[in-house]
Amino acid sequence: MNTPLRLTSLLMLWLGASCSVLAQTETGASAPKTGGGEAAATPAARAGERCEAAVAETIKAMRGRSADEVQFSGAKRALSPMTDDETGVKGEGQYAGNGSSPMPFTYSCAFNAKTGATSGVVFRDTGKRRSAPEQVGDADLTHISPEACETATASALKQKYPRVGRIAFGSDSRRVRSSAATRASLEGQGGVERAPGMSSVPFTYRCEFETRSGKLLSVQTRE
Repeated sequence: MNTPLRLTSLLMLWLGASCSVLAQTETGASAPKTGGGEAAATPAARAGERCEAAVAETIKAMRGRSADEVQFSGAKRALSPMTDDETGVKGEGQYAGNGSSPMPFTYSCAFNAKTGATSGVVFRDTGKRRSAPEQVGDADLTHISPEACETATASALKQKYPRVGRIAFGSDSRRVRSSAATRASLEGQGGVERAPGMSSVPFTYRCEFETRSGKLLSVQTRE
């Protein structure tokens, strides 16, 4: 008389255990997806924050009271992988202070996730770049690019100082000179921190362009 009841009880226990194992398996399989997404977002946010802090510190050190307030445009921030440990960060912002009007700037920086350090901080004032280049003699200077010259200058300084900390350019120091009928040079000044923690030293740079095509022919730096 008790045999059917005992079989029913055993069947119910077996079904309950199977459902429990299935639920545990599904929960365990889905858990890593959430954790992986959060871990992937953290390094990118950290790279942006650390680089912007380094850029702000650089601008204040280079510009003094003219940069009491430094702001960044989050929408303009772009990150790109450089090596397994390093992430490149580029963006835009503006600074102001001491009664001066806001000065827009662009910046680039490298962040090392392994060491937590930043390097290669470069910022450029862009407030005067929208104006057309001045004409010197008969030379056509409309194709001269300050951005191309400063990018090449930063690359030259990074090759000279592999551990370079910061590089800054000032748009108010630019001078264009006609060196020949088909060539012109762009000269300027800036500051470079040859290694993290070292004092910034002034430097001058000179780029030579082919005026008709705007091709950059050479770049020289001197500290």
